[in-house]
Order: sequence, then C-alpha cells, then structure tokens
Amino acid sequence: MKLAIAAAFAFACLITAADAHGPTRQKLIESVDINKPVEQVWAIVKDFDGLAKWLPIISSSQATKGNEVGSLRTLVLKAAGEPKLEEELLSYDAAAHTYHYEMKDHDVKILPVQNYTSWLTVKDDGKGGSHVEWKGAYYRGDQRNDPPPELNDDAANAAVKGIYRAGLDNLKTIAEGK
Repeated sequence: MKLAIAAAFAFACLITAADAHGPTRQKLIESVDINKPVEQVWAIVKDFDGLAKWLPIISSSQATKGNEVGSLRTLVLKAAGEPKLEEELLSYDAAAHTYHYEMKDHDVKILPVQNYTSWLTVKDDGKGGSHVEWKGAYYRGDQRNDPPPELNDDAANAAVKGIYRAGLDNLKTIAEGK
C-alpha cells in the first residue's frame, strides 16, 4: 500500500512539474535584401537615435549619448497618447555594421513582450547590395502559465514581426529611392 501511495505521489509531482513550466524565450529573425551597398544602407540605420527616419510607427527617437554604449533612447510611438518606450544600447560596432540593444521596463499593453533584446546588422550580400537582418529575443508579455491572448507567445511574435517587417520594408524603399 505504501508503495502505491508513493508511486501516485511521484506521478502527481511529475504532472505538476510539467504543468508548471514557464514561458519559452521567443526568437525572431527578419531580413531584407537591398540593392544598395552596405555603406549606403548603414548610413540610414547606424544612428541609435535615428530609428524614426525609417521605422514608420515611430514619431521621434532621441538618445542620451548617441551611439555610445549605455546610451538610452526614448521612442515615441505614432499612436493615441503618444506612448513611449525606452531602450539601452548594449554594443555598437560601426566596422561590422551592427548594434545590439535592450528594451527597458515598459507597459506590455504597448508592446506585449518582456526582456526584449535585439540586434540590427547590415551585411554585404556578395553582389554589391546589402542584406539587413533584424533579430530579437524576448518573452511574451505575461509570463504566467495561462496568459491572456493579447499577452501570449502568438501576440508577442505577431507584434515583433509586424514592427520588423514594417521597418525593413520601409528601409528598402528609402534606400532604393522608390
């Protein structure tokens, strides 16, 4: 009898442990090929405080220290109430045409993600053009086991993908002069 009770208890613990896992870190990579040289594309995206120049949802972007690591940029969104997001520059490599940043605390109703970090890189495509990659890693907006639909993995992925696609598609249009 004791063995049966111990086995039932062990099984219950396994089920509880399986149900108690938290969210999985989401990763997303979006890219675009642009028929312009790397230096020309990098000139558009290189400024940490220049996001409003090519990301359509941003009305303004200001950074405290430009492209210096530790710079904080405040993004004002083109939305009712002009919500703001703050991001910190973690690394910047002009020679490699890349930078890495993270989002600071924000209202997940504005962007349904937490612990968001991102990398933006411009590479030579080997044909005289550029390959731009925007990569992000983040958790959904609500890290409980049963998040509401607007804060789950699907919502987080859709929001980040929408931002990346809008930015990269607009970047291509601007860079190629279309």
